[in-house]
Amino acid sequence: MRDTTTPIEEDRVTDTASGPLASHPGPNDLPEPGTTVRPDRDYSIADADRRAPGRVTVAAASAVDVGVVLLPLVLGLVVVRSLADDNGGGQVDRAVFGVIAVLAAAGVLVWNRGFRDGRAGQSVGKSLFALVLRDAETGDAVGVRPALTLRRKPGVETVRLTVAVAEDFEPVAPDTSSAATRRRRTSGLIILVAAIVLVALMSVAVGARPLTFAEIFHALFSATGTDTDVIVRSLRLPRTILGLVVGIALGVAGALIQGHTRNPLADAGLLGLNAGAAFFVVMAIYLFGITSPFGYLWFAFAGAAAASIVVFGTASLGGARANPLSLALAGAAIAFFLQAMTNAVVLLDQTTLDSYRFWVVGSVSGRGPDIFWTVLPFIVIGLIIAVAGTPALNTISLGDDVARSLGTNITLTRVVGIVAITLLTGAATAACGPVAFVGLVVPHIARAITGPDYRWLLPFAGALGGVLLVLADVIGRVVVRPGELQVGIVLALIGAPFFIALVRRRTLVSL
Repeated sequence: MRDTTTPIEEDRVTDTASGPLASHPGPNDLPEPGTTVRPDRDYSIADADRRAPGRVTVAAASAVDVGVVLLPLVLGLVVVRSLADDNGGGQVDRAVFGVIAVLAAAGVLVWNRGFRDGRAGQSVGKSLFALVLRDAETGDAVGVRPALTLRRKPGVETVRLTVAVAEDFEPVAPDTSSAATRRRRTSGLIILVAAIVLVALMSVAVGARPLTFAEIFHALFSATGTDTDVIVRSLRLPRTILGLVVGIALGVAGALIQGHTRNPLADAGLLGLNAGAAFFVVMAIYLFGITSPFGYLWFAFAGAAAASIVVFGTASLGGARANPLSLALAGAAIAFFLQAMTNAVVLLDQTTLDSYRFWVVGSVSGRGPDIFWTVLPFIVIGLIIAVAGTPALNTISLGDDVARSLGTNITLTRVVGIVAITLLTGAATAACGPVAFVGLVVPHIARAITGPDYRWLLPFAGALGGVLLVLADVIGRVVVRPGELQVGIVLALIGAPFFIALVRRRTLVSL
């Protein structure tokens, strides 16, 4: 065990500040594996305070960690109690949200106690109280498995942050070998496939009318035309499949948009696609009196396609090649113009405003199989084009000059990418209306798992997008019973704080 009573030499503190501290991404980031602690603190004060942390401080940090794990369970309990029979809930609804709460709590436990505590030395509680968990013999992080054990081995100690940093605390460095990366990506895909199956079953089971497990099984495998069979097979199954497909399309489109514009805040709104679809839908309502989701379909798709053509043409004016900056500026300008035109029309006509406001929030409710089969070919073609363009997109991510020197036709690659983005976003928006945050948040989560390789990033972004959209739709069905909250509103409510937390948690993987 290290002697924490020995004064720290001045040169040692200086070396520490240029070591692990220098690798930390920013003053407000929490510790991550491979980095450690805050660079905005003066660790030279460690010389003045090398005492062991007080029991009250350690207990308070442990209480915070317990609270972090209990929070999903408490929220799940509240939801389950609100789904009592008297409130219109059912047995399946309560079981589904009970399982979600338990899985969420288990995930938080592994993340906080295993990865944060074991690899970076600081769980959420220890980070708040400036404590570090380390191996008493080596002075470094203890690792995931020892941190997860309920009764930690005697050689594990909790020390003050200043002491740990002054004694060259080293977190567990991430394994960046090819085998580890391949194993992480494969495991991630398996987990995502399981998550897709789970949320699909949830979407079929949960709805305005409570169903039992027996009724759901009967409807899926031996339907005889009963009312519950009709509900499951005619309403919930099409809605679930459409939500998955639209989520996949938006996730892949978001990754492509951020890749081609090299802008981490880019989504379909940046290129004016949503604004184009909205303007054409408003004109369809105002001029032709169309008010059905199927009627909006082709107008929304045409609006997104027209907007993408105008944006790309504007970015290429004067013979210049479209580059990330010109695309972003042209997209923002076109989007603002179309939004102004849309607002002008809805302000002039109350009927148009009433119909438009239900479409613009984004929803998978009330969409029949006809809409799914109409948009499916466009999404499939868009996915094929997107996957085929991943090698060139990987090259472009190195920079235009490098890509050009490697023989990549940048203009052709961007044109093909815009076509794929238009097909995917246009079809998704036409089917469900503008759905925000999926294309913005999902690529960042996927990139944190796969790294910048678009051959893996696109499948992860698509799978995560499908899971997120269907899960948000399921949540929207129960939070305001007996009514429903549109998926676009649910995604905005949970997506905004999640994205802020993601940005504060770590430096986003560079594009």
